[in-house]
Amino acid sequence: MIAINYVPTEKQRLFHASKANEVLYGGAAGGGKTKGLIMDAFFRCMTYPNTTAVIFRRTYQELKDTDIKEALESYPPEVARYIAGNYEFRLVNGSKILFRHCENVADKNKYRGIEIQFLYFDELTSFEQEIYDFLKTRLRAKKSLGVVPIVRSASNPGDIGHSWVKKMFVDAGPYMSIQTQEIYSEALHKTKKVRTQYIPSLAIENPWITDDYIFELEQKPEALRNALLNGDWNSFEGQCFKEFVDDKEHYMDRLWTHVIEPFDIPDEWPRYFSFDWGYSDPFACQWWAMDYQGRAYLYKEWYGCVPRKADTGIELTPQQIMEGILAREEDEATRNIRIYRVADPSIFDRSHGESIADKMAPGFYGRQKGVVFDPADNTRLAGKMEVHERLRFDEKGRPMMYIFNTCSDWIRTVPNLPYCQRNKGNRKHEDIDTDAEDHDYDATRYFLMEHPLKAKKKEKKVPKPFSPLD
Repeated sequence: MIAINYVPTEKQRLFHASKANEVLYGGAAGGGKTKGLIMDAFFRCMTYPNTTAVIFRRTYQELKDTDIKEALESYPPEVARYIAGNYEFRLVNGSKILFRHCENVADKNKYRGIEIQFLYFDELTSFEQEIYDFLKTRLRAKKSLGVVPIVRSASNPGDIGHSWVKKMFVDAGPYMSIQTQEIYSEALHKTKKVRTQYIPSLAIENPWITDDYIFELEQKPEALRNALLNGDWNSFEGQCFKEFVDDKEHYMDRLWTHVIEPFDIPDEWPRYFSFDWGYSDPFACQWWAMDYQGRAYLYKEWYGCVPRKADTGIELTPQQIMEGILAREEDEATRNIRIYRVADPSIFDRSHGESIADKMAPGFYGRQKGVVFDPADNTRLAGKMEVHERLRFDEKGRPMMYIFNTCSDWIRTVPNLPYCQRNKGNRKHEDIDTDAEDHDYDATRYFLMEHPLKAKKKEKKVPKPFSPLD
């Protein structure tokens, strides 16, 4: 009889038993996510001989400190032998469990030739979706193995992948439910159903966690406490725009919320357009209006991103984007509403011939239609502070910037941007992490830097004349 050091919690049992192709076991710290991940790989590899499971973490140091350590404490040595030099366990039935890292996007290419049956990610939000999608292409299984390849992940909220992970798993549908999507193969001329599931974890559900650990989490700052204790995906440590509020109860009265219900914008309000260029990365087109008090309204957006693939551009040419912009402005054009435009300064670069701005302008190759931009002010930290200032509520609960609830990509990406965790060239800790999905944010920054908020003048207090009777 071989003793296994593992008694799964109810959520861990559900994680192991899930019939979905891709599962995220996520949320609060201390919910037993890493333990569940490690043991899931062990059980699958023991059940199916000669299979391979690969557990990914961002760095090898993290693997050593958490995943490998957990595996060494949990796997029975009678059936699982650890090969330290290879960072892998070899099981008695010929299966292997590999521990690998992918610190940068380029590192994914190290695994081009590997065949994986069971793919695992620990702290999925620390990875870009590009890494996740590429490693999924390594999933394959010979029919003789009798297995269906799967992906299993665990993660707390936060980090550079927060936005895409939240969209793919947390916001996809009710918690615990299996969501189904059909994908089509042009090569096979077949459709296939892909199922995903989000299983939330909480520390208080783990009987092996001590009361002291819960007390410690409760003493953390609010954002960190909400993320680690409550598994709140709308609040996390390192979140840049913590002041953002999306309150459906106030969409109509527009109080204490930044997201509001669309309304008919008066024709006389000035209109603006801001643009962040992208080809392999998403582009961001934003249409703004400004009321008489200088309050900005994002009323329309076009975000050039592949559906279900965060931070992946749809690869349109400058002319195609120009045509798409004009098609989306037919309503303004019929009402003779003029739109002033600013754009990413990089599109004016002519060092290699005609610039992107040139290719979108009227007259290019004799074309009559086009769009004309002014280069935006790309000062990063000043632009970031303009976003903060606009998001700040006054004493009546009104901010200086509203977002129509139809602008779903802005709502998905901008509030979930994290701070830069380390200096990157000229990027400072006070700046957002440019490895995150920041294209809508950049377009917003360009617009706001054209209309900076002026500091309110304080009323001068007139000194009271001296009186000996006072």
